[in-house]
Amino acid sequence: MDGQSLDILSEKLAKLKELYPEAFTEDKIDWEKLQTTLGAQINLSQERYHLNWAGKSEVFRVLQQRTSATLIPVPEESFPVNVSPFGGETEGANVFIEGENLEVLKVLQKSYFGKIKMIYIDPPYNTGNDSFIYPDRFSESKDEYLKRIGDKDEEGYLLKEGMFRKNNKDSGHYHSNWLSMMYPRLYLARNLLRDDGVIFVSIDDNEVHNLRMIMNEIFGEENFVSEFIWNKKSGRQNDARFVSKNHEYILCYCKSEEIFDLNLLPRTAETNEEFENLDEDKRGDWIHRPLHAKSGKESSVYEITFPNSVSWRPPKGTYPRFSKEKLLELFYDNRLWFGKEGKNVPRYKRFLTEVKNGIITNTLLFAKEVGNTQLAKEEYRKIMSDVNFDNPKPVTLLKYLLNLGSEEDDLILDFFAGSGTTAQAVMELNKEDGGNRKFILVQLPEKTDESSEAYKAGYKTIAEICKERIRRVINRLTPPLSKGEGGLFSNSIEASPPSGEKQRGLGFKVFKLAPSNFKIWRSDIIENTEELEKMMNIFDDQVKPNAEKENMLYELILKSGYPLTVETLHAASQGGSYYSINNNETIILLDAVNQTIIDEILKLNPKNIIALDKLFAGNDQLKTNTALQMKDANIEFRTV
Repeated sequence: MDGQSLDILSEKLAKLKELYPEAFTEDKIDWEKLQTTLGAQINLSQERYHLNWAGKSEVFRVLQQRTSATLIPVPEESFPVNVSPFGGETEGANVFIEGENLEVLKVLQKSYFGKIKMIYIDPPYNTGNDSFIYPDRFSESKDEYLKRIGDKDEEGYLLKEGMFRKNNKDSGHYHSNWLSMMYPRLYLARNLLRDDGVIFVSIDDNEVHNLRMIMNEIFGEENFVSEFIWNKKSGRQNDARFVSKNHEYILCYCKSEEIFDLNLLPRTAETNEEFENLDEDKRGDWIHRPLHAKSGKESSVYEITFPNSVSWRPPKGTYPRFSKEKLLELFYDNRLWFGKEGKNVPRYKRFLTEVKNGIITNTLLFAKEVGNTQLAKEEYRKIMSDVNFDNPKPVTLLKYLLNLGSEEDDLILDFFAGSGTTAQAVMELNKEDGGNRKFILVQLPEKTDESSEAYKAGYKTIAEICKERIRRVINRLTPPLSKGEGGLFSNSIEASPPSGEKQRGLGFKVFKLAPSNFKIWRSDIIENTEELEKMMNIFDDQVKPNAEKENMLYELILKSGYPLTVETLHAASQGGSYYSINNNETIILLDAVNQTIIDEILKLNPKNIIALDKLFAGNDQLKTNTALQMKDANIEFRTV
């Protein structure tokens, strides 16, 4: 009881919705649908089968907006902590990126385009209780929106973390908000996949229908692989409103169905239990299969009497799997089984040594095979006993998907990293099969609640929890130095030796999303000559004040199209120093430029040279001569 008079409009809308639910979208009347429902002859705008929502056009504008952001190394948070930002490749080449994932995906486009074999994400399910980044007004202009939220950096660019908010079910754009969040991220993710790549997306009943439609649109309906059903809980929830929900979904799409194929799963002792050697055949264990098939031609049906006087004809409605000649061949090769007494309906023997080296998966992922939510919590608490985390996924489930979608040396991406289950699964699977898979994890520094167990334990963000879990997993997989000591790195827990001679894939570099280290020319704010002159004066030095050398280096590496783990060497020279990227393919000059350094670099025969423009310090002659020397040597020379 709210003390207000009767809301007549709401009552009438409720009655109309009861009569014509198909005419409502997100609790708003779709007038075209209503007229069509009532039998009116109207021309529907863009009448075709497609998915549309409030704000979809804005999604494409967001996609087209380029970013000047970069990723800066954070060696003190990397693991081991003595990882140098310059010192070559971190063992395992694993990467953790802290930042808003849409902006991070844009930053990664040039360096990782077409290089990721498998993507797994566990995004917000849009339950009404989760938070994510989305625009919450669709009637205002982009400029109005940016001014209203007021979260900008010193250059006037939007800080995306300021848009992180809860998507309440009472919102008039409840589904639209979620779709506007997911679409651009999936679109950019597809670009990063290899041609034979695959993506797995966890989801539940709230948005599985919409997710299927936007993935059909982005990846192509023909590239749909499967909708897996994961049995996440056992038993019944007697407090459920209608039915006990014991499952979630995992949608699987590939980049190109023409060249993609899911891997077979490794055979296990359990899958081989049905094979046995009932007649002591020297060829080993076997399993018996029927001689008939469900499909075939009526003209192929026959009856046969074998030399042991047993007659056989396929059951009614079925067809022979083999020709009569082939059956006799199988009989004389002792590949037919007539039972222990030799008089039963014959079946053919398939030997374990002849089956494929693996088994094909199916759409039902049972808890006994891939784990459930209870196992996920237990796995997580073994590593992170000091802090709770809501709804982690089982490591066993992720390893199952990794077996399906990746090979031993592939690159794996998860841009909704959460507690870091994907990283643990990658490293554990590498230990089990000797692989060298690498991961890239992306996680927003979402703040933990100040009253939560995590916050009290010192974890101010979800990203901090994720990084700590990865560190502890590494310690757990690292052999102890000696009796009574922990693993190779600090804070070791439950250290255990690897199965192979060398445990690969251990260690990771941490990067954080940050504004560019270089000043950005803002032509959009220049309205007169005075402002133009002011802007030109600012650009006397394009490097921002306080920009650190290693941060500039990684920005130039990324924007030159190299991965974050590319081999980087800081080389000393008689006149200063330079940075060699990918075995001298690109040389970057951040310290000094003189003729001695140029002559030394020319001997390395690089393809590209990048130098800070300010290093020439107004020496136009040196800059011109350098450019001419590079041109003569067929080297691309650029200044920043």
